Amino acid sequence: MVYMETQGRKAVLVTGGGSGIGLGLAERHHAAGHRVMITGRNADKLAAVADRLPGVQTLANDIGTPEGRQDLADHVRRTMPDLDVLINNAGVQRRVGIASDRAPWPEVQYEIDILFAAPIHLSRLLVPLMLAHGRPGVLVNVTSGGAFFPQPFAPVYSASKAAVHSYTTTLRHALGATPIRVVELIPPAVATELAGPGQAHGPDLDEFCDTVFPLLDGSRPEVGFGFTAAADFTEKRAAEQRAFDALAARSDVPVHGTTVARAQRTA
Repeated sequence: MVYMETQGRKAVLVTGGGSGIGLGLAERHHAAGHRVMITGRNADKLAAVADRLPGVQTLANDIGTPEGRQDLADHVRRTMPDLDVLINNAGVQRRVGIASDRAPWPEVQYEIDILFAAPIHLSRLLVPLMLAHGRPGVLVNVTSGGAFFPQPFAPVYSASKAAVHSYTTTLRHALGATPIRVVELIPPAVATELAGPGQAHGPDLDEFCDTVFPLLDGSRPEVGFGFTAAADFTEKRAAEQRAFDALAARSDVPVHGTTVARAQRTA
């Protein structure tokens, strides 16, 4: 396992930190000496992590609901007001094609709420806290290769991740004049529990986390692995970012801070 050498002890919140990519990143922040809080719906998993990683804080809650997200934000304000790093990682994936999806709507809505509503709502709730102390911070939104190449076996998941990608791009723009860097982590399929028992496939989780963790320091707007780090993918993404930047410069919308807003007004 590798860890990122950083100056100072960071306060880190990882949603969905009881397993998979969230746990892998939490482990590496813990190994780097940072103060880590993980959340998730499974209290037993969180307790097992806390037993194995002394000092890790846990909160069992459901960020698939507005109340759960508000409770988490209130808890962070009480126990980790110096939050430096927010990793919006929690996710679910329903593997069912559109034509055969007969699930009750609340089940579909819950997938959307976990994947899309939660990162937006938590960013709205916790970015002001991160801005208040004035130190450099990092906000990481975990998307997916499926955000760019929709997966027919997981259509709602893919569409939700595409929406998070779009929101992350505009959030990065809005926070461009602040000390907070916004990073999009774009995993390919990684061998985790996300898709359910017996469905894990893709690169080894530790290999993935060891590779991407040192890159999540805010120095890169997007971090990929495998095909999402390949030259053709990153070159296309860079061209799309240049197009966004050109269009955004002509938009008169409020942003955090004054530097970007002034540039927009005079563009």
